[in-house]
Amino acid sequence: MAAPSALAFDPWDPAFLADPYPAYAELRARGRVHYFEPTDQWLVPHHADVSALLRERRLGRTYQHRFTHEDFGRTAPPPEHEPFHVLNDHGMLDLEPPDHTRIRRLVSKAFTPRTVEQLKPYVRRLAGELVAGLVEAGGGDLLTDVAEPLPVAVIAEMLGIPESDRGQLRPWSADICGMYELSPSPETAEKAVRASVEFSDYLLELIAARRKEPGEDLISGLIAAHDEGDRLTEQEMISTAVLLLNAGHEATVNATVNGWWALFRNPGQLSALRADHSLIPSAIEELMRYDTPLQLFERWVLDEIEIDGTTIPRGAEIAMLFGSANHDPEVFEAPAALDLTRKDNPHISFSAGIHYCIGAPLARIELAASMSALLDQAPTLRAATAPDRKPNFVIRGLEGLSVEVR
Repeated sequence: MAAPSALAFDPWDPAFLADPYPAYAELRARGRVHYFEPTDQWLVPHHADVSALLRERRLGRTYQHRFTHEDFGRTAPPPEHEPFHVLNDHGMLDLEPPDHTRIRRLVSKAFTPRTVEQLKPYVRRLAGELVAGLVEAGGGDLLTDVAEPLPVAVIAEMLGIPESDRGQLRPWSADICGMYELSPSPETAEKAVRASVEFSDYLLELIAARRKEPGEDLISGLIAAHDEGDRLTEQEMISTAVLLLNAGHEATVNATVNGWWALFRNPGQLSALRADHSLIPSAIEELMRYDTPLQLFERWVLDEIEIDGTTIPRGAEIAMLFGSANHDPEVFEAPAALDLTRKDNPHISFSAGIHYCIGAPLARIELAASMSALLDQAPTLRAATAPDRKPNFVIRGLEGLSVEVR
């Protein structure tokens, strides 16, 4: 078992952040599990292990359904962080059965495949309008002009958030998601707490308004959802709405800009896509694999497990490296190559098991809509300058992507 600190794995190094995939290859070659002292985590880099551990019930997104912080050998979060943790810990992404099962079942009653399918015309129209604006201007920032406003507007439309209130959604989300990085700073935590309070207060008012006058939106659906008398609590509704916004656009935003930057760096693949738009579905899957928007997903060890002869004790934390798993040559032929025609593509960018992304179908619709609009309306789209990468590891994206249309 190699110590990653002796390898190229350094999630705070700009060179690693620019291209972590060679370091992942080294991790995979050195073994199936590695203890990383700086974050007190066990790193798992292989696809087979990550896929299995995502379904492993001896691991959990939380441990508080079974243990106190003290029993689990962990320190409780600082009291001043409570607003963030109340918001985060009541969302189904960070819950385990039976709470997770109950909440996901109730949310699924409002977030149905039919609801998502009915959004297609709206998504396509909005994507077309955003791209038309980019083309009319001769270019711009693909991030702020198309990639961000599309999924934010879609999830806001679903939730029933008035257009006049939508400007604050992305800043709130960005501040909250800062807490998902490794070892967030006190300033990051302060921003996340403030955003958690403001967003929660806003949603409390919106939920109260929908109780008086229900609509066709998702908030109204969450209020109405019930199963044998069981309903979502107010906090669960707030946490669900925030989760749907955060998870519902962060991955889509980053998949869009990461994907187009990958296409610009692989002109042969981009030419093939421009020549054959029927490649869009497989292109989306391949771009999600090739430069994974969520690089790492964590689980607590609830009961001792063994990986390749290494015993990982209860109370430890496992970090599953999605980006590494998606480049595992045992699963993907020539994983370092971008291949938009890749047929066998079991990437895990949307996770797996009971926490598989409930919004994956909507994300695919949004990615297809923006890609189709860009291919149709901007066939000469190209990068104006090389982008700067965000100084994040877990949520992988760009600061912006300046493009030209000629």
